[in-house]
Amino acid sequence: MAMTIHVDIVSAEGEIFSGLAEMVIVPAYDGEVGILPRHAPFLSTLRAGTVMLRMAGGREDCFYVSGGILEVQPHMVTVLADTALRAHDIDEAAAIKAKQHAEHLLSDHQSNFEYAKAQTELAETVAQLQTLTCMRKRNTRQ
Repeated sequence: MAMTIHVDIVSAEGEIFSGLAEMVIVPAYDGEVGILPRHAPFLSTLRAGTVMLRMAGGREDCFYVSGGILEVQPHMVTVLADTALRAHDIDEAAAIKAKQHAEHLLSDHQSNFEYAKAQTELAETVAQLQTLTCMRKRNTRQ
């Protein structure tokens, strides 16, 4: 039996996931971080992206997070997300529409505030679409 690490993914709305995984990949501020059991403790901020959990038997689960905080302990990983969704809960049509809206705002920026807001919205919707891609890849492998 492979070693596992306990993972909690929590958002303001509540607990999204709590269970064991063999590996966790998270979108840390400075890049993706892979976490295995007995990883050294550390804290990091998260950017919008996909949290991927590799479970026993090679099964993978994907989650979208809009940002937040990551805490790693040798036997536990906690993701405290601003917003977190299971991949299958993402509304693809709404994400595509929001992406197009953000791209339009970026091409027609009128103030720095609106430009920054559009950049954030674009990053979040692209991350949601990448999470859907992760889920689809997972489903084709199984």
